[in-house]
Amino acid sequence: MERRNLVFWAAGLGMLIFGMVMISLGTINTYLTAKCALEATRVGSLAALLPFGILLGSLVFGPIVDRFGYKLLLTVCAGIILLGIELLPLTTHFSVLQLAFFLIGFGGGVINGGTNALVADISAEEKGSRLSFLGVFFGVGALGLPIVVGFLSRFISTGRIIAGIGLTILVPIMLFLVVPFPAPKQKQGFAIGQGLKMLKELPLILIGLVLFCESGLEGVVSNWTTTFLSAGRYNLATKEALYALSFVMIGITATRWLMGFLLKRVRQYLVVYVSIVLIVSALLILANGTTLPAAIVALTLMGIGCAAVFPILYGYAGSLYTAYSGTAFSIILVIALTGNTLQNYTVGLIAGLSGIHNFLYLLLGVALMMAVLFSLLIARLKNRIRI
Repeated sequence: MERRNLVFWAAGLGMLIFGMVMISLGTINTYLTAKCALEATRVGSLAALLPFGILLGSLVFGPIVDRFGYKLLLTVCAGIILLGIELLPLTTHFSVLQLAFFLIGFGGGVINGGTNALVADISAEEKGSRLSFLGVFFGVGALGLPIVVGFLSRFISTGRIIAGIGLTILVPIMLFLVVPFPAPKQKQGFAIGQGLKMLKELPLILIGLVLFCESGLEGVVSNWTTTFLSAGRYNLATKEALYALSFVMIGITATRWLMGFLLKRVRQYLVVYVSIVLIVSALLILANGTTLPAAIVALTLMGIGCAAVFPILYGYAGSLYTAYSGTAFSIILVIALTGNTLQNYTVGLIAGLSGIHNFLYLLLGVALMMAVLFSLLIARLKNRIRI
């Protein structure tokens, strides 16, 4: 038990790094724009490189950890993130910034998938609970980075703050080196062939499709809600819109902490259904509200609704595919991240053609589709694992 707890804390620090990765560009956008005289199109290309790196990292980590284990890959990729972060304050060359954000994204994608698969491997019946606790570390990283940068920037230059934050990654790197991780599952060869066979596994694809919907919901809300709140019915100031948006991550983080205890006592599939109801309720409030308090209530509910889906579905995947959990997580993460990309692109088209307010109709359709896909998944899982 003590060894498992040590491994969990190592994974938690890795997930904290990923939380920092996901918020990194938004936190230092203004600093990089001023320092490197970046045009909006170049900032946009950096914003595209980060998720591309995450997608590539999510694709490759699974077969590698199944063949070689977690220690080497997590250590190397944490070092890659450290290198990427340290490049940011040292350069004004756009090509180097592109390399830095790709490295940060790639390392983050590996860390995200690897730590979730690792926690699923070391957990028994309490996979959903442990994965929910792991998600708290993500929230701490995502919420903590802008707070730290904002506070310290009054006393220290932003470049030095970024360099200092990068150096803190040495702590999880040292922990990765000394913690006794589980042994590799496959002693010979890569799991690529097995991964291709797993693409025929309907439960795995259904898990991926549910997370396709969920990841897109989270991504669209994070990327487009401030635009929606700054126009039309709400007409909020940018600072007010950003303040309201912060309640999504607060809701996710606080709820995942509570879910860590709740999922030990409640049937997990019921929690997912309640989560979908909360997401739909949040969208309806957002569509009909006009004030900052209404936006805060809606986005808090959105965070609460989104909190449980990833940990529970990860837990299902870990229980179903114990021999190739890394490869299984790679597959579902690639499907999920594809959903994020496609839904964000679709909202961009909707905003250009008919106005940003119509993005809520897309999200309502996605939430309902998630309910249908999850019901199909549960029908397939009833006799295979505890749901």
